[in-house]
Amino acid sequence: MIIANKQNVNYHKMEKVEVKDLLDGGVHFGHLTRKWDPNMAPYIYMERNGIHIINLYKTAAKLEEACNALSKIAASGRKILFVATKKQAKDIVSEKAGNVNMPYITERWPGGMLTNFVTIRKAVKKMASIDRMKKDGTFNTLSKKERLQVDRLRAKLEKNLGSISDMTRLPGALFVVDIKREHIAIKEAQKLNIPIFAMVDTNSDPRHVDYVIPSNDDASKSINKILTHATNAVAEGLAERKAEKDAKAEGKDTPPAKTTEAPVATEATAAAVQEEE
Repeated sequence: MIIANKQNVNYHKMEKVEVKDLLDGGVHFGHLTRKWDPNMAPYIYMERNGIHIINLYKTAAKLEEACNALSKIAASGRKILFVATKKQAKDIVSEKAGNVNMPYITERWPGGMLTNFVTIRKAVKKMASIDRMKKDGTFNTLSKKERLQVDRLRAKLEKNLGSISDMTRLPGALFVVDIKREHIAIKEAQKLNIPIFAMVDTNSDPRHVDYVIPSNDDASKSINKILTHATNAVAEGLAERKAEKDAKAEGKDTPPAKTTEAPVATEATAAAVQEEE
């Protein structure tokens, strides 16, 4: 029965990355040549007007590789934590990651977010306990001053940790915009051997990243372009996981077909047949 259901499971083919599409998004613009990191040399196409131009053919190949890996992680049921605290990336990341129900950090990175995850979880639980106080009426028994303090604490926790409240265990991967800015997050992920996916500009060291996406990490248009491909890949992985779950559930719900077994011939029955003849 499960085999029959597989025909109904329509897996999306991974979206092909078009170089022209990346070009339109300004993904190829790097930093000033004097600010470059020599380790980015393999991904640089040329220099123009004192600015390095990124090789978009390499970007497309690397982006496809990263998307395939992101899709597999999402299909396995693990969470991917998106990190971007720079102004031009905040809104894009919160929208794109939120659409695929993935956790994200767009405010200041909380030190020990990964390496001291137990403490971070306690802070998230504190937020949940405040919500329970408001629901069961305990909150109203507090004095006006205490209520004000609790509200401020709740607002602070929501701002810094609200987007990761559903993350009950360490993420399966990190997706970072601007690895120089998010160097603390990178170090924590490295300590715990968490795979790192990142948009890496010409002024950064790609050796700190497992899945390098050479790209312009400053322009919002470029960030939006890369994040769209990445989150689409995550959505495909989630769809694949759901389809497999549904197929298994249907297979379990369907009772096995009854089969009538042919009687087994024995010496006694053979002898009886011969007597009748």
